Amino acid sequence: MARVGLTTERLTRAGAELADEVGFDQVTVSELARRFDVKVASLYSHLKNSQDLKTKIALLALEELADRGAADLAGRAGKDALTALANVYRDYAREHPGRYAAAQMRLDPETAAASAGVRHAQMTRAILRGYELTEPDQTHAVRLLGSAFHGYISLEMGGGFSHSAPDTQETWSRMLDALDALLRNWPAP
Repeated sequence: MARVGLTTERLTRAGAELADEVGFDQVTVSELARRFDVKVASLYSHLKNSQDLKTKIALLALEELADRGAADLAGRAGKDALTALANVYRDYAREHPGRYAAAQMRLDPETAAASAGVRHAQMTRAILRGYELTEPDQTHAVRLLGSAFHGYISLEMGGGFSHSAPDTQETWSRMLDALDALLRNWPAP
């Protein structure tokens, strides 16, 4: 019998909060049970195991990011849209470091196809239509942007830029300028 007040959604949200506090890698069903002051077995009617919990946190994070991205991209095009989406990812990573890490989790193909990750690719492709890229260049550009955004954010969050000038915001802005210039002048194969 399920414990009163415990739901899969409530546990997922609590797991996401836990990920932001202690890091996504440290999230377990056991730690979540301690947070609710219940036995681990009480959670198994809602969660299969720690991997299931992490998958649910990843899906929540992807959904939150996609909702923010859609809201911030509305009515924007070109560099303005590129900058908006990049800033959504960076701001989310700063506010929710554990959830951001969860959003990078590799999902099985079936789960990935049904997740908000598809919306992320669609938003990025919508931005790229403003740069008039066609396939396969559009796919190459999606991969480039994902690598640039997530790579920079990961290095910044890991303290990789903390001891050097110029300011990381200046570098971020210059990187987005460079990406915009590259997309406007995409090299021919």
